[in-house]
Amino acid sequence: MKYKAMLCLLLMTAGLAAVAQPPKGKATLNTTYGAGTTAAGAVDAAKLPSLLKNDTGKVAVKIKAQVLDVCPKKGCWMQLKVNDSTTAFVKMKNYGFFVPLDIKGKTIVLDGEAYQNITSVEELQHYAKDARKPQEVIDAITAPKREIRYTASGIRVVE
Repeated sequence: MKYKAMLCLLLMTAGLAAVAQPPKGKATLNTTYGAGTTAAGAVDAAKLPSLLKNDTGKVAVKIKAQVLDVCPKKGCWMQLKVNDSTTAFVKMKNYGFFVPLDIKGKTIVLDGEAYQNITSVEELQHYAKDARKPQEVIDAITAPKREIRYTASGIRVVE
């Protein structure tokens, strides 16, 4: 009985370790992640602020954007360029997939939902730690931030 319990625990631990890794391989042209998507019908991410200005909740929209940053631990979040002064923070739907770390700098198309969010100081500091920011940068985060969020169900590398 002890053997079965130990084996089960070992398999669960190995499974969690395998899930908590960025995908193997490079983010090459037309590679898809999650449910996948096509470039057809995608709007430029610069349109997000006007789509969300009424703050009416989540908006289903396919966008095209450049990746500015990615979680260096496991590719579980991304920061996208919306325009020169605005970014969007992306999480993967249900934490169901990750992206490779070399997706940074690439242009992608995302299928999913956009919304506005007020992110807490604790969450902002958590993401700064994930991004391996210096402690003084983390400590300087002292106020919540209103930001564009996006929950991606599918991603395709297009450039």
